[in-house]
Amino acid sequence: MNIAIQTPLRKIIHVDMDAFYASVEQRDNPELRGKPLAVGGSAARGVVAAASYEARRFGVHSAMPSVTAARKCPELIFVPPRFDVYKAVSQQIREIFAEYTALIEPLSLDEAYLDVTENHKGMEIATEIALEIRAKIKVVTGLNASAGISYNKFLAKMASDLNKPNGQAVITPKNGPAFVEALPVKKFHGVGPATAERMKRHGIETGADLKAKSLQFLTEHFGKSGPYFYGIARGIDHRQVRPDRIRKSVGAEDTFAVDIDSLDLGRRELKPLAEKVWRYCEAHGIRGKTVTIKVKYSDFTQATRSRTSTQPFSGLADIVDTAEELLESVHPFKRPVRLLGVTLSSLISEGAEIEPQLGFDL
Repeated sequence: MNIAIQTPLRKIIHVDMDAFYASVEQRDNPELRGKPLAVGGSAARGVVAAASYEARRFGVHSAMPSVTAARKCPELIFVPPRFDVYKAVSQQIREIFAEYTALIEPLSLDEAYLDVTENHKGMEIATEIALEIRAKIKVVTGLNASAGISYNKFLAKMASDLNKPNGQAVITPKNGPAFVEALPVKKFHGVGPATAERMKRHGIETGADLKAKSLQFLTEHFGKSGPYFYGIARGIDHRQVRPDRIRKSVGAEDTFAVDIDSLDLGRRELKPLAEKVWRYCEAHGIRGKTVTIKVKYSDFTQATRSRTSTQPFSGLADIVDTAEELLESVHPFKRPVRLLGVTLSSLISEGAEIEPQLGFDL
């Protein structure tokens, strides 16, 4: 007689700070509270790194060109980012997480997954753990956090958006499949605008539409992501919370105060970006095999060029030389350049013999 072994349900919390960078700025400067605020850029240059909820009411959001944001919200206040402060606050938050579990998977400075199936406090109800964590974050940092609680990562992530800001929501095993079926696929975590448009062309606009497609169909049309889409359409996501997760890439970019059109100026601007990337790699004991440059022109169109080596790049000079050669390949520039970026990917830990297969982009 065969006996089926049922895997116990996990208890996953996704904690997401509310308008993190902007909230830190409003916390530290009372004059900014209650006002539309954008972190990063300026009224004329750059892009918005974060927007306060007051600014979001005008349609301002992260990654929006600053000039567009200023047009949508003429009273928008631009504040330069203070990443050293954000990192320090993020560390305070991580220390609170660590009081409850060692299974913490940071996604960025302001969000993380926690597996609290077994936890340091011996608490049985994950919603109570989330409430405690959010309350401690408020006491320690003065900031609000939202949380999603569910039995897998995908649904926990989706749940954390349901009652923002300063709220939390639960998606139970009983409700998970129905929740996914009713949700537009463009709102799925992991489905970007381009993928959502491709899905729409195949008649997939909701979770129910996605569920109706076979695994073979999804694999044929969406490649390696096919099995993932097949699973989440049914409320299934077996990905573990990985505290040792390695990034897929590390990059740096800069928007110039004045557009450049000289190759020599471009080379000069690439070096500090490569240095920033290399410092991160040195500090974290990682190396990479692929160098990519990004060139954004004055009309916001962009070009990328990459080169992959058979062995990890061994030093800063190699990365700089490769980045410069890639820049030369797009010169003469078709328009003045407003931004340059350098990214190192195909990362491995120093001394590792194989490339990690899982990770996430910066």
